[in-house]
Amino acid sequence: MSKRIMVDMSATLLHHGHIRLLRKAAELGAVVVTLTTDEEVIKTKGYVPELNYEERKEILESLRWVQEIVPGPWLVDDAFLEKHRCDLLAHGSDNFNKVSPEKLVIFPRTEGISSSILRERVLDSLISLNCNSSSSTGSEKVARFLIEAVKREFRLE
Repeated sequence: MSKRIMVDMSATLLHHGHIRLLRKAAELGAVVVTLTTDEEVIKTKGYVPELNYEERKEILESLRWVQEIVPGPWLVDDAFLEKHRCDLLAHGSDNFNKVSPEKLVIFPRTEGISSSILRERVLDSLISLNCNSSSSTGSEKVARFLIEAVKREFRLE
């Protein structure tokens, strides 16, 4: 019988770092994603996710490395692994889950990418679009002020 490997993620903005983690986890067994609920994202990160739970779930279900998706809390523990009959938790090197060391597999994070970095890229693109466009009516100083305020609010600094 194949091992069941849990991967916990919020995947508010899915990127190649998530894909690499799922692919590596699939080398160990059948991947069960515990997808952080919208309520947990709001409570922990302080904002409404760009994609809601059902949208994120649909995307993850389409990936060949994912066999099952269960709603989950921000952090998982041994009891959560047992409840879902998972043998191991696979996570990036930024793990804060309270899982026994023998049930934890840590993979290096993909350098230079995160959902926060993607958010910042989007904001920078919006500034560029609005400030460099000949049809722009706003001032670059106002746009820069607003973007910096958004970055602070979403902890993107």
